[in-house]
Amino acid sequence: MSLETWELASYVVTVVGLPLAIAAYVYEQRKERANEEEAVYQLLSDNYQDFLKVVLENADLKLFSTPIEHSAEQRERTMLIFGMLISLFERAYLLLYEPSLTPSQLRRWRSWEDYMREWTRREAFRSQLSELVKGEDPEFATYIQALAEVERGNSNSRA
Repeated sequence: MSLETWELASYVVTVVGLPLAIAAYVYEQRKERANEEEAVYQLLSDNYQDFLKVVLENADLKLFSTPIEHSAEQRERTMLIFGMLISLFERAYLLLYEPSLTPSQLRRWRSWEDYMREWTRREAFRSQLSELVKGEDPEFATYIQALAEVERGNSNSRA
């Protein structure tokens, strides 16, 4: 091969090969990022399922039904369970929420927001919220308290 052929081949590699390699690298990075985001979401979902098992094990607290008068021991268990829940919600907020989300990120986040809305509709949880968010991430505390206010308004309008 002549020097001109080698020079032409190097130009082809530079003009075609290098951009193609960069595009392949960027594609793989995005795919890896999406896989990592899905793994985080799945881990959080598994943690929520574990939380629901704790709620089921403490069925006497009636956390899914009309609030009942609790004994001191039941109030303490309720606060511990709500503390677990708020910690899980904060972790989901910190790991999944961003001001601008892609459609797939938004879909994942909305499922967590639905869980938060579901719990903030419950008076027993909502009435303890200001105590539960003490020491939590300030942005998360503001976010969930705003959700609670919206849900309180929605609950009042349904009544």
